[in-house]
Amino acid sequence: MDEFWALVEASATATDTPDERLAWLTDRLAGRPAADAVDFAVLLDGLRRQVDTWRHWAAALVVCGGLCSDDGFHYFQAWLVGLGRDAFARVAADPDALAEVPQVRRLAGRSPRDWAEDEWPDWEGLDYVADEAYERITGVVDGLDEVVEAGGIELSASPDPVDEEWDVHDRAELARRYPRLAGMFPLPARGREWVWETARP
Repeated sequence: MDEFWALVEASATATDTPDERLAWLTDRLAGRPAADAVDFAVLLDGLRRQVDTWRHWAAALVVCGGLCSDDGFHYFQAWLVGLGRDAFARVAADPDALAEVPQVRRLAGRSPRDWAEDEWPDWEGLDYVADEAYERITGVVDGLDEVVEAGGIELSASPDPVDEEWDVHDRAELARRYPRLAGMFPLPARGREWVWETARP
């Protein structure tokens, strides 16, 4: 786990763009034993399960103005990992701690329709880093999935929140659960629900 976080955090300081960061991570992982690529995928999966909750999904909805579909939340979980070990731990324990994250603070007061592509709180590409590295190391296409499944592990492909579901459109409940985020981002209008978009604007 220490090596996992060291790689993730180093990728943020060694590169300037999300695409460069993914390429950096893939290159570094591809230079290691195949078992490390497998471990990377399994550790990433375990971390994202820590934030696969309705509490975190609703927080993502607040930040994104309701624009957080199933896929969007899956990629949001990976983005949380990309924040680094300390920030991830704080948000895993309390989703309202997103209000302290600089990348989130920069979005406050702006419509999601005005966000640049690399500002969105998602990191879809992180899901493919271990697969690509494993293929480079072994020459086997889709080989990582087979190895992981042989070990009795099924990697998450979509959200499956483990906590009790609640009305994430309830304005009063959102304000109660996320006082700091609610002060930064507009909540849904009273008596109305967010439209859960399947694609960003």
